[in-house]
Amino acid sequence: MLAGGRSSEHSISLAGGASVAAGLRCAGHDVIEVTLLREGPWQHDGAELDLRPGRGLLGADVAFPVLHGPFGEDGTVQGLLELLDVPYVGSGVLASAVCLDKVVAKDLLARAQIAQVDYVGVRAARWCAQPADVLAELAPLGLPVFVKPSRLGSSVGIAKVAEAAALGGALDAAFVHDPWAIVEALGTGIEVECSVIGATTGATASQPGEIELDSDWYDFAAKYEPGGMRLRVPARISDSACELLRATAVEAFERFGCSGLARADFFVDGERVLLNELNTMPGFTTTSVYAKLWEASGLPYDELVTRLCELAIERHEQERSYRF
Repeated sequence: MLAGGRSSEHSISLAGGASVAAGLRCAGHDVIEVTLLREGPWQHDGAELDLRPGRGLLGADVAFPVLHGPFGEDGTVQGLLELLDVPYVGSGVLASAVCLDKVVAKDLLARAQIAQVDYVGVRAARWCAQPADVLAELAPLGLPVFVKPSRLGSSVGIAKVAEAAALGGALDAAFVHDPWAIVEALGTGIEVECSVIGATTGATASQPGEIELDSDWYDFAAKYEPGGMRLRVPARISDSACELLRATAVEAFERFGCSGLARADFFVDGERVLLNELNTMPGFTTTSVYAKLWEASGLPYDELVTRLCELAIERHEQERSYRF
């Protein structure tokens, strides 16, 4: 089990990793815990690891990288695990990189004609050189909008902007985290999330759950502070909207080439279903939405983490059968 990492989601990863380790032990598995320090080194039992291509990872049958954001969820660690030749839970290099980059992912969703909120990608260099042009491009999105770093999760660096005068400050704040930002139009309706599990072909979607908030929007505090949000399962949407939402979650999972797991986040307004993003390694504590949705769908936590390990081994065996 890998947890920690170099991103600003380090502490969230450690909490998820502890839950995964406990769940695997509860299911009868032996767990080797590896911590990825903020500074970069990998440690096991306090000693820094010496990683060698083709030599596996501490003799583990499968790696479970409970890592979020850059240097963990973006294809980098997945590439290293490929070089080590160890099966690992979750999507491969390309799908991980694509899904973490919100602008790239939304561009691909647009090409696939999957309904989503309107958006504009902004580069830090262009914002510095042509701020007036950037603001003109953002104007058609209306207000309020959400300004986000393109390659972070857990609502880190995100701002809801209700006045045009505040757009510049929100972009500057996002660029502290990432030179690539995304500005999204307000999604109307309710926020609904759906968990997906399976191989690149043949994935299954959970019962959708509705995110109920007391705050204005689903910010970091709402996600991680006690009582910040409530998950209502099933979501209060029509049967037809539910069917469309689950089908869209699986379609996006397969189009991106995801594997193992993902959480799909939507806005639903009546029969209108908009996919907001796909998270290839969502929060993974026992109280996180991904696990809670599977629990509500009949798959308890210890069985969930076991199944994800099985899928990782199956994918590894299949991919090694090809002559690249």
